Amino acid sequence: FTLVVNTMAFLHLFIVNKSGGLIHHRALNPKAPKIGINEWLRIGSTFHSLHAIAAEASPLRMEGNKNPYGADDGIQEIQAAGLILRCFQTRTGVKFVITAEPGTKDCAYVLREIYVLYADCALKDPFYELEMPIRCELFTQGVDALIERVEKSSKQR
Repeated sequence: FTLVVNTMAFLHLFIVNKSGGLIHHRALNPKAPKIGINEWLRIGSTFHSLHAIAAEASPLRMEGNKNPYGADDGIQEIQAAGLILRCFQTRTGVKFVITAEPGTKDCAYVLREIYVLYADCALKDPFYELEMPIRCELFTQGVDALIERVEKSSKQR
């Protein structure tokens, strides 16, 4: 008899500005693959490009879409055998992207809460400049607390 525990975890967070520049990245879990800074820069700009292509190529226009030539939303979620990638794009074009193990719940909720933390911690920081890397300890601590709280509550379900 073997007990299989299905653990679900958030792996990485990356934030891409409206120009495609990586402004924040970090592992959220020790199980997350180790990725170097140059690879992160490539991942950020590649995702930005794919997101833009998907928005233009989409035959569907979502409700409230203001873009006459395609969808405003681009890529929202990609599911693969070993990974979920979920994106939340703000109205200003900043993309919050989280990766997680398959079956991880609450990705959309976590991204919205990270956006709130970004607005509360980074955007209200008088030393933070828009489009620049986020180096705000309060933001990092808030993300850590959020991930811990969400993972703990999902284990209790």
